[in-house]
Parts: sequence; C-alpha cells; structure tokens
Amino acid sequence: MDIADRLELHELPGRYGDIIDDRDWDRLGTIFTDDAVFDLTDLGAPRLEGLTAIRDFMADEAEHPRTHTMTNIYVNETADGVELKFRILALLGGGKVGTASYHDLVVKTPDGWRVQDRMLKRRRTQVHPD
Repeated sequence: MDIADRLELHELPGRYGDIIDDRDWDRLGTIFTDDAVFDLTDLGAPRLEGLTAIRDFMADEAEHPRTHTMTNIYVNETADGVELKFRILALLGGGKVGTASYHDLVVKTPDGWRVQDRMLKRRRTQVHPD
C-alpha cells in the first residue's frame, strides 16, 4: 500500500463524521460500498446490509450524537484484506460524552477506498460535571 492510499484511508473516518454531522445522507456512498454491512448491534440497533439500508437507517431511525470527532486511526494490511480501526468521541447532549470503536474492512474501488464491513463497539459514556 502506498502513502496516497494510507492518506485516503486516514481521511475516511473524518469524512464519515462530517457526513453524519451535516446529515448529508446522499454522500454515504463515498464511505460505503453498495453491499456494505454496518453492525450496530452493540448499541442496540440493527445490523444493516447494503448502502440503501444504511442510508435509510441514518436518515430515519438513528439517534445521532451532536458532534463526531474521530481519532486513534490505524490502517493494517492483513491476510483478510485491509483493516481500518478508529475511535469516536461523540457529544451526546445533556453533558454526556460517549466513545466507541469502529472496526472496518475496507476495499479499494475505482472511486477510492470504501468500507465493506463495519462493526461499532461501544466503549463508555460519561457525564461531564457542571
């Protein structure tokens, strides 16, 4: 993998966070493949199959944090493909801050790197003292 690929992969989490914060659901195709799987079961949400299901859930059912900040980004080449791992720091409102980890399997498409399989794992929620 060359430096340009790594740079694009390091930008992917930030682009995803901005799309969610902007509620720009049409741009989710710049993050996910058409057949992507997004497993949100650790949050009590469904396992989504396909870009259409991901867009519909994000637009209609998801309870989105007010702000997403992505950090601790790692790219690993494995025998199974390319993994992208990162964390989210999310402002949940009411003085609450939540963290979670994303575990992605990404593929290079003619349009750039895309998430083919994503699993989100909750880390913790904390209340900021007033």
